[in-house]
Amino acid sequence: MSQRVKIKQILLSDKTDYEVTVKGWVRTFRNNQFIALNDGSTNNNLQIVIELDTDPALQRRLTTGAAISVTGQVVASLGKGQKVEVKARELEILGDCDGEKYPLQLKNRPSLEYLREIAHLRFRTNTFGAIFRLRHSLAFAVHKFFNEKGFVYLHTPIITASDAEGAGEMFRVTTLDLKKPPLTSDGDIDFKEDFFGRSTNLTVSGQLEGELGAMAFGDIYTFGPTFRAENSNTARHLAEFWMIEPEMAFYDLKDNMDLAEEFIKYVIRYALENNREDLEFLASRLVEEEKSKPQQDRSEMGLIEKLEFVLNNEFMRITYTEAIDILKNSKPNKNKKFQYLVEEWGTDLQSEHERYLVEKHFKKPVILTDYPAAIKSFYMKQNEDGKTVRAMDILFPGIGEIVGGSQREENYDKLVKRMEELHIPVEELSWYLDTRRFGTAPHAGFGLGFERLVLFVSGMTNIRDVIPFPRTPKNAEF
Repeated sequence: MSQRVKIKQILLSDKTDYEVTVKGWVRTFRNNQFIALNDGSTNNNLQIVIELDTDPALQRRLTTGAAISVTGQVVASLGKGQKVEVKARELEILGDCDGEKYPLQLKNRPSLEYLREIAHLRFRTNTFGAIFRLRHSLAFAVHKFFNEKGFVYLHTPIITASDAEGAGEMFRVTTLDLKKPPLTSDGDIDFKEDFFGRSTNLTVSGQLEGELGAMAFGDIYTFGPTFRAENSNTARHLAEFWMIEPEMAFYDLKDNMDLAEEFIKYVIRYALENNREDLEFLASRLVEEEKSKPQQDRSEMGLIEKLEFVLNNEFMRITYTEAIDILKNSKPNKNKKFQYLVEEWGTDLQSEHERYLVEKHFKKPVILTDYPAAIKSFYMKQNEDGKTVRAMDILFPGIGEIVGGSQREENYDKLVKRMEELHIPVEELSWYLDTRRFGTAPHAGFGLGFERLVLFVSGMTNIRDVIPFPRTPKNAEF
C-alpha cells in the first residue's frame, strides 16, 4: 500500500505514470465514471476515473460528501481543466454520506447566512476552505515575523482580575452557585468564597502583562484569544477574537509606527506569496458579490490589487488635529452626508471618517497620531501640550481602524495621577506600576485584531466568516 499523497502535491506536479493513494471527500460523481475528489489541501479537485463496470452497489454509495480512499496510477488527463488524473485500481468507501440529507449540495449554492447556521460543515465549501487556509498562513506569518526579529512569544493570562481597557464590558469567571451566592454583611456577593478568592474576568487584552515582559526581554509579543461582552450584533464585532500585541522597550511612537507598518506589509506579502490560488478564488468571489451592489458602493480595486496597494504605498502619517481639519472642511461634512458630523476638536472618529481619510482624501493607508487624552486609555504617554497623548491608529481601506497603539506613559507620577482622575484603583494595579518604580524605560506597543486582518486580506465583509466558530450575542453554537 503506497502512502497517502495530498491532492495539492499531485496537481502542482506534471509528473505522470506513478502510483498514489489519495483520500478525501467526493465533490461530484458523474457518468458513473468520473469522481471529483477534494481533500482540503487545495480548492482544486482531483479527477478519479473508475471502471464503468465497477459494482453498481458501490457506485450508488459515491455520493457528494462521502469519504473515500483511492489507489491508482497518475496519468495525463485528456479532459479540460486538469493536467493529470488518477486511474483507480482500488477504491474503498471510508464513510457514507446520505446525499438526500447532506446540506452542502453544490447545485443550490448555499448563502453565507445559511452556512453560518451550519458552521460545523462550512469548512467543506470552497469559500471557507480558502478563508481558513489563508487564516492559517497569516497566523504562521505573524510568528515568523516576530521570531525573525528576536521577539519573545509571551502567553498572557486568559483569566484576569484587571480591566486593561477600562471599558468594563467583561465576562465574569466564577464557580459560585448562581442561585445562592454567598453574601457579605453588606449584602454584596462575597467573591472571597469564589475559586480565585476575588472577582475575575476573561481578558480583554494581554497588554498590561505584556509590558512586564518587555521590561525584562526588551521585545515581546502575545497572540491569543481576548473577550468583550459588548452587546453589539454588527458585521464587525465578535465576543471572542484573537489579538496580536507586541510590546517593545526603548521604543518611541515613531519606532512603534515603523514596526507596525513593516509587520502588516510582511504578513500580507507572505499571504500573497503562499496563498495565491486561494486569494485568486476569493478575488473572483468578491467580483461576483459586488455585482449585486449599487455602483457607488462597489470597491474601486479588486482584492489582490488592494493588497498590493497596501504593500506599495508608504502609510500617510498625520496628527488627529490635522485629520479633524480635513474632515471638518470635507464635502461630505459640509453637505451633511456623514452620519456623524465632525464639528469640533475632541470628537471620537467613526469608521466613516476613517474611511474617508484613507479612501477619498489620501488614497493610501493612514496612521493617525496624537489623539485627545480624553478619548484614549490611561496608560498612553502624555504629550507636553497637556491635551493629547502619543497614540497611533492605523486606518485601512474598506475597514477603518486595523491597529491601535501608543507609546506608554513611563513616568510613575503622571501615570498615577491619570489613574486617579479616571477612578482606576491604583492598589489593584500596583504590580503594573512596579515597572515604573523599578528601572522604568520608554516603551511602546500596539494591538492588531487578527480577525480584522483576515477580513481585510480575504475580502470578506462579515467578521463571523473569518473565525471558525463565531461567538456573538445570543450565539455560542458548536
